[in-house]
Order: sequence, then structure tokens, then C-alpha cells
Amino acid sequence: MTRLVALGIFAALALAAVSIGASPLAQAADNRVAIHVDENDPAKMTLALNNAANVIKYYESIGETVEVRIVAYGPGLHMLREDTSPVRDRIGAMSLELPDLSFAACGNTHSAMSRNEGREIGLLSEAEMVASGVVELIELQQQGWAYVRP
Repeated sequence: MTRLVALGIFAALALAAVSIGASPLAQAADNRVAIHVDENDPAKMTLALNNAANVIKYYESIGETVEVRIVAYGPGLHMLREDTSPVRDRIGAMSLELPDLSFAACGNTHSAMSRNEGREIGLLSEAEMVASGVVELIELQQQGWAYVRP
């Protein structure tokens, strides 16, 4: 009887593992795109945001999933700063509407800007700090992400 119970538990665990693995949350998106922003230029950032929205809309229209990550470093970090972002409202709205869109802020640039301005620079709540924007782009490409520079 204990052997039968053990087999039943094993079968239940195996079924649970298969069910979790089949979950859309556990699977990578069909398509993944990294968008590079390194200029303090509202027009370039608007183009990057338009690219992100259009890519997401396209893949949704053909029934495929997509992740889009906008990576900002150097002067482009201004686009993700609380105090200087000219697109803060649009980023907030897009983040609510497009859950597969994310933003990465370069930690190296953030540290340098904070040091140069003598205060901690605040980032938009939608931005995730990464150690290095350049390294983030390298690692995403090594993982098979497509790369776009508007």
C-alpha cells in the first residue's frame, strides 16, 4: 500500500510540474526585442516608444507573444529620470497598457549622474536599475533578443 501511495504522490507531482511548465508565464515569449536609447533627445525616445508599441501591436495581431525592453544609458537616462523625462506620462500609460514592455536604466550612468549632481537621482517607477546598460544589451542579444536602435 505504501508503494501505491508513493506512486500516486509521484504522479501528482509530475502532473503538477507539467501543468506549471505549460503555463504561459513559465514560457519565454515567441519574440523578444531590445531597444537602445543613449541620447537625451525626446524625439528619439518618442521613436523608441512608437517602435515598442508597433512591435507589440504587430505580434499580437498575428497571435504571437513578444517582450520589448527599452534600455537607457548615458545621456539617454534622462528619459527615465523623474525630474527630466519629457515622456514620463507616456511611459506610465504605456506600462499600464502593455505589460510586456519594460524599461532598464543603467546603474553606471545613474551613479555618475548622482555623483555629478551631488544628490541621488530619482528614476521613474517603471524603470528597473541594471548594473550596466551596455552589458544589459549585450546579455539580451546573447540570449537571442533582437536589437533595435531608433
